[in-house]
Amino acid sequence: MGSACHRAPGGHISTELRINDRIRVSEVRLVGPNGETVGIVPTADALRLAQEADLDLVEVAPTARPPVCKLMDYGKFKYENAQKAREARRNQTNVIIKEMKLRPKIDAHDYETKKGHVVRFLKAGDKVKITIMFRGREQHRPELGFRLLQRLAEDVTDLGFVESAPKQDGRNMIMVLGPHKKKAEAKAEVKAAKSAAAAEKAASDAEEKAERTAANATRSTEAKPRGRSENLDPEIDA
Repeated sequence: MGSACHRAPGGHISTELRINDRIRVSEVRLVGPNGETVGIVPTADALRLAQEADLDLVEVAPTARPPVCKLMDYGKFKYENAQKAREARRNQTNVIIKEMKLRPKIDAHDYETKKGHVVRFLKAGDKVKITIMFRGREQHRPELGFRLLQRLAEDVTDLGFVESAPKQDGRNMIMVLGPHKKKAEAKAEVKAAKSAAAAEKAASDAEEKAERTAANATRSTEAKPRGRSENLDPEIDA
């Protein structure tokens, strides 16, 4: 005998709504095309109403008793839902965590440079993982790293907040800063700034072109040759 065939329980669950003739129950709770409640009616009557209105009968709440069905244009409904899903995916952004490493005894110039990078990351809507690296005897002075992280958080408080408080991780101390602005908002601001700069440049170019055109017209008028009547030398015959 061959081995028994085992089928996984449950199987595939369809996400498609049942419409029209696929609705096999005897009666439904009917909702009109504008959201108005019609009431509980035989399914055959609901299908007739859908045909008369040139719409579809769509089962929107199959677990209700009786199931709730709505009169609608199912093709248009699916299209609009697809558009909404596409827009949601477009606005969805992956969380990016940048990393910046510092030493507990960093000098002022290097600190300002590192802080500049953190500012740039936060303005772009990215999280920043700040790592303080301890070496040798520095490991016995964790307060140095804590004070440095605290100082950095205060310096960028207008752009970000402490999402994960400083904590020791082996030889390192780690803190995570989160941006006040979301990635999508930061991108929108950058795009708007670029558009404004482009518009300003176009206006400036148009103004320069108008000035050159006016200057060329003036030079052309001044450069016209004088006629014979304008000859001021009496020795030359008119």
